[in-house]
Amino acid sequence: MTDLDRAKALALAVPAALLAGAYGSQYFGHLYPCEMCWWQRYAHFAALVPAVLAYALRGFPDRGRSFVWLAALAILVAGGIGFYHAGVEMGVFPGITQCTASARGSPEEMLRQIMNAPLIRCDQVQWSLFGISLAGWNFLISTASALLILWLSLKRPRSLAAA
Repeated sequence: MTDLDRAKALALAVPAALLAGAYGSQYFGHLYPCEMCWWQRYAHFAALVPAVLAYALRGFPDRGRSFVWLAALAILVAGGIGFYHAGVEMGVFPGITQCTASARGSPEEMLRQIMNAPLIRCDQVQWSLFGISLAGWNFLISTASALLILWLSLKRPRSLAAA
């Protein structure tokens, strides 16, 4: 397995695993996402597209390297949003979001949906491990993974490096 293959695997596995963890904590752990949590998820969804294309288009001259870089960039964006979100939770940065809700149906049904929707604030930590919130963990994992993916994808193949 080449370093580029490792980078492709990480580019696909990291956002998929983090999204699985996010949805697992939502549906099984009852930790509902705030608006900034959704922003982080969107960046991970965006990373999946070029990661899949890196595998699908491996016959092209760069063997999907450009798509790996795009995936790493999207993962890095998710990490940046996680950094900002963790800062909002710690009171370092001001929050810029407002509560939002989507409701459909009759006015009575819409009111019921709005009243029953959980109100999750971006500046409150719902869960932490070792004093680090989910947003903080997303920052750490996403940023480290994106940098590792970039490093692996930029390494020269060993046969060329020895020449």
